[in-house]
Amino acid sequence: MAHRAAAAARRRLEAPGVAVGVTEELIGAQVHAFYGRVRDDPMLGPIFEAKIDDWDAHLAKLCDFWSSVLLMTGRFKGAPMPAHARLVGVGGPHFAHWLEIWRATARETCPPLAADMFIARAEMIARSLQMGMAMARGELPPLRSAPSPQTDQDGGG
Repeated sequence: MAHRAAAAARRRLEAPGVAVGVTEELIGAQVHAFYGRVRDDPMLGPIFEAKIDDWDAHLAKLCDFWSSVLLMTGRFKGAPMPAHARLVGVGGPHFAHWLEIWRATARETCPPLAADMFIARAEMIARSLQMGMAMARGELPPLRSAPSPQTDQDGGG
């Protein structure tokens, strides 16, 4: 048990957010300020309000998520992809707007280096979610395999 606690403490010290000043308090401030704006947003607010019954629980889960991403705490135990894949009618413009609000909130809430990290991770997560959602919906073209050596020797085909 002591070994596990020591390993967890080591991970937290090596976590990417530690070096740029990310703390649990900063994560809470960013998450709460951002989702306060999202709830009031005419494009995004209705999407979230239709899916989230308990905002306190949802915000706690999001704080756990960002704590796991930036501080490597391992507190988040969810599966974001299936939840997002079920969202009908949500696509690129929604993600772009979500990121626009996230960036502005991070720049206002966080010190510059921490804001940069919050933004970079959010952009990466948004790309991943968009790709996963498109795959789940069958919106991506099938992968093309490389031409076989036989096809190349035959001059096409």
